Amino acid sequence: MEKSKKDEKKNKGKNSELNWFIKVTILSFVLSIIFSFISNTAVSNLPILPAILILILVIFVGVVFDVIGVAVTVADESEFHAKATKKVPGAKESIKLIKNASQVSNICADVIGDICGVLSGAISAVVSLKITSGLGIPYDLQFLISAFVASFTIGGKALGKGFARRHSTTIIMITGKILNKIHIGGK
Repeated sequence: MEKSKKDEKKNKGKNSELNWFIKVTILSFVLSIIFSFISNTAVSNLPILPAILILILVIFVGVVFDVIGVAVTVADESEFHAKATKKVPGAKESIKLIKNASQVSNICADVIGDICGVLSGAISAVVSLKITSGLGIPYDLQFLISAFVASFTIGGKALGKGFARRHSTTIIMITGKILNKIHIGGK
C-alpha cells in the first residue's frame, strides 16, 4: 500500500515536470516568434540611434529578468508573511512568486532571458548592417558588435546575480507590487 502511494507520487511529479516542459516550450516558441517579428521588423525600419537604443533595452530587460530569477530562488518567504497580514500591496504576490520559485526562475532567467539573448543577437546584426551601410564602412562589424552585446549581457548578469542575492527581499517585493498593480497572480 505504501509503495503504491510512493509510486503514485513519483509518477505525479514526473507528469508535472512533463507538463511544465510542454508549457514552457510552447510559451518560449510563441514569445520568440512574436518578439523576433516585432523587434526585427521594427528595428530594420528605424534609424541607427533608435535601433541601438532598442538593442540596449533588450539587453537591459534580459539582465533585469535574470536578476528577478535569481532573487526569487534565494528570497525568504517568511519575510513576506508579516507584510501580507498587514495587507501590504504586493506581499501576497511575492509569497506566490517564492512558492513557485523554480517555475518563476525558469520563466524569468531562461525563457525571457534567453529570448532577450537571441533578440539582442538578431538586433545586433541589423544594427551592424545599418552602421556599415550608413557610414560606408567596407568591412563587417558584426563580430565586434556581437562581442559588445555578449560582454554587456554576461557582465550585466554577473553583476545582477550578486545584487539579487544581497537584495532578494527588496527585488521580490518590488516585483510583487508590480504584479499587484497589473493584477497578475491576483487576489
